[in-house]
Amino acid sequence: MPLVSVNGVKLHYTCHGSGEPVVLVSGAGASGNSWLLHQVPFLVEEGYRAYVYDSRGIPPSDECPEGFEVDDLVADLAALIEELGLGPARLVGTSMGAYVVQELALARPDLVRQAVLLAGRARSDVLRARLALADVELGDSGPVLPPSYRAVVRALQMLSPRTMEDETAIQDWLALFAMEPAPGPGTLAQLALQPMPDRRAAYADITVPCHVISFAHDLIAPPRYGHELADSIPNAGFDVVDDAGHFGYLERPDAVNKIISKCFADGDTRLATSTLHMRRGT
Repeated sequence: MPLVSVNGVKLHYTCHGSGEPVVLVSGAGASGNSWLLHQVPFLVEEGYRAYVYDSRGIPPSDECPEGFEVDDLVADLAALIEELGLGPARLVGTSMGAYVVQELALARPDLVRQAVLLAGRARSDVLRARLALADVELGDSGPVLPPSYRAVVRALQMLSPRTMEDETAIQDWLALFAMEPAPGPGTLAQLALQPMPDRRAAYADITVPCHVISFAHDLIAPPRYGHELADSIPNAGFDVVDDAGHFGYLERPDAVNKIISKCFADGDTRLATSTLHMRRGT
């Protein structure tokens, strides 16, 4: 089991394929394995070397039950990229993972070649901040909810109406959600980071190419917040994927993968053009 020691913690990671590196950053409480079903096989087929990892708080990485801050997750990602010699790397983050990638692009642009931000936003609102904190309070209060109940709530929060109305698909999703363990202290520590401050003004200083992908039926990070995020980052692109909720990268993987591929290709074109201009002294 590959582990790397960074910032006093051990992070579990896996590498797939060969070629230029892409690091995928999961959302709050999610294992890096969430990328293995759709995005990693696609990236490998496209000729990239895909890295997934479990951020601090998510076993088998160190759980850090004492808690941590977003800055710790950003520093861990920076150290992981440096320790493995990947920078500057393409990064893909979803939800809280997008938050971490955004902050890394701002703090350490030397490590980021391109960033694709799924289900991202530049700030929280009252309702969604309260939801995250309520999840933490529930976890800290002691009772363990039945897996079947947790599965239904997850489906209602994370999936699109199209998926929920598909009698076959929803059975599979409910079975998957029911197998998820109850949130441990590391997951609760990550959930506590979701009420993010307003970062719109700060993101105006991001200089690396970014592209935001929102999902039309996302209740956690609605498209208007993704559009706001894209507007905050100079020259950022923006797409909305239809018939998808917060887990849109798993619900509509073909659409998401197609956008990621185009972003990477367009970024290579811009980089080549910029390099040519520099060589010409223009």
